[in-house]
Amino acid sequence: MQIQDLPYPDPGVPDARSGSRFLWWLFRNQLGGQFKSLAWGLLHFLSVSALPFCVGVAVQAVVDHSGRRLALAGGLLALCCVGNAVGDTFLHRTAVTNWITAAARVQQLLAHKAAHLGSALTRRVAAGEVVAVSTGDVEKIGWFVEAWSRFTAAAVTIVVVCVGLVVYQPALGLVVAVGLPVLALSVLPLLPRATRRADFQREKAGRATELASDTVAGLRVLRGIGGEELFLDRYRKASQEVRHAAVRSARMWSLIAAIQVLLPGLLLIAVVWYGVHLARQGRVEVGELVAVYSSVMILTYPLRHFEEIAMAYSFSRPSAKRAARVLSLERATPADGVAAAEIPGAVPSGDLYDPATGLLAPSGRLTAVVCGDPDAAGLLAERLGGHPSQEGTSVLLGGVPLDELPLDSARTAVLVQDKDPVLLSGSLRELLDVPASGDVGAVEALAAAQCADVLAALVQGSLDAEDPMDARITERGRSLSGGQRQRLALARSLFTDPEVLVLDEPTSAVDSHTEARIADGVRDLRTGRTTVVFTSSPLLLDRADRVVLVHDGEVAAVGVHRELVHREPRYRAVVTRETDEETALDDVPHERAVLDERDVLNQQDVLNEQDVLHALEEIEESA
Repeated sequence: MQIQDLPYPDPGVPDARSGSRFLWWLFRNQLGGQFKSLAWGLLHFLSVSALPFCVGVAVQAVVDHSGRRLALAGGLLALCCVGNAVGDTFLHRTAVTNWITAAARVQQLLAHKAAHLGSALTRRVAAGEVVAVSTGDVEKIGWFVEAWSRFTAAAVTIVVVCVGLVVYQPALGLVVAVGLPVLALSVLPLLPRATRRADFQREKAGRATELASDTVAGLRVLRGIGGEELFLDRYRKASQEVRHAAVRSARMWSLIAAIQVLLPGLLLIAVVWYGVHLARQGRVEVGELVAVYSSVMILTYPLRHFEEIAMAYSFSRPSAKRAARVLSLERATPADGVAAAEIPGAVPSGDLYDPATGLLAPSGRLTAVVCGDPDAAGLLAERLGGHPSQEGTSVLLGGVPLDELPLDSARTAVLVQDKDPVLLSGSLRELLDVPASGDVGAVEALAAAQCADVLAALVQGSLDAEDPMDARITERGRSLSGGQRQRLALARSLFTDPEVLVLDEPTSAVDSHTEARIADGVRDLRTGRTTVVFTSSPLLLDRADRVVLVHDGEVAAVGVHRELVHREPRYRAVVTRETDEETALDDVPHERAVLDERDVLNQQDVLNEQDVLHALEEIEESA
């Protein structure tokens, strides 16, 4: 896989049982690139490590006045330089390719998982953590996957050089062969502590990222309640904790780096001291001493990769663990029902039925659902859309289990707009560039959602846009009010025109006059289509063909709005916002605290007659 070939046609099925298993899975899926990097790494490191032998042969040739050996040493030196240049160039190319492709594979897997889980993802994992994994963590994961082949090449080079030194000069070679493994393994006792500090730093950094993400998302609310300074202080504290953790981690890694510099220096001193002693005894020639000394100096370069692989693993392990935790999430699907392979490819249609609650939304009708608990309403809306956060009985669309449909078919059939819809930055035309049936135009959808003032505001805010469709929408629509964002999101959902449209509190941020017009617009535009609206607004409820009260997780009453207001106290308590005391009085026979509509009208007629008589008496007295 080359960079220009990204994205992957199929990133594969990751082994997300643990962070280590996920790293190993990534490595196995890049064996071709790893072997290329290993080959070029061996060429580079061996060419660099062979330079001291060439220099040693040249020095000895000069001492022996041998022109032939000097020419041979010059040729070998030139060959090593060419191998070093070629190997280093292509090692860098393959290493960067492995890094980027590994990071891209992880990002692609995360994107597929987010699309697969839908709204259930942020209910099970904090949005800030998902952002942290898809940005900073993927780079650290790619770093370890890429560094492994270079580390392997460095380790093989050290072994080859040690064997070569023992063969070339046994006396000095044994000193180097014993000392280099000690150098390579000397930092192992410090690695667990360094890893723990790196894990702690990543944990604090992830917490700070989540806090920053949540603060930015709720900035408008924070400004409204004056909570900016409170959250700013919290972020400052979290940021300082990250800084302190980073400093403690850096101290440990600086200690490891210092050891990696100190011990090779001590080995060099030992080699020189022992080499001079052997040279005085005539057991070592000058060229051999120069070659061994230079080899020890050169080997400090591949030895650095032992430190790098330790750092890469320490930083990538918690990142891989976080990525594996996200990738291990699965949609909650029932264990029984029709197999997906047996379901025809066409999108099913018909009544939408939830066996868990008994909720039935007849085909082609506008059904309003009243639920006293907003969180329960949100969970039920997700279930109706095929995004259950918990395992349970599947919702049926036309008798077909919705959760077992292919995901594309399920999302084509049912669209859920939650109570806090997201507007992406871009033009209004791009906002409405979504899969749609083609039966509803953008103008019709915007008109039904009462977006005339929103379009005017967008044009006014975009000086270079004459057509409202070209007006720019800022990130998450922050330049618009809550009601304007809500109406644009509703227009997008209406434009999509799915077989079943589920709306969760679509008018909670608009005034009553606009809400009444939206209710009429949605009803007219969705004629013949199944629409489910979760709301407690009397204006929307009064225009529904069917109203369902869901209480304690099951259907408690079914009817129309005006009928349920009179005969169902629990429904009336939710819609009219009655207190518990008023609801209790409503349940006492013959002692109703609130008069029904007929009594209210009768009392109003009596009062009107008394007012008229009183007014006539005042006129007569004045005359």
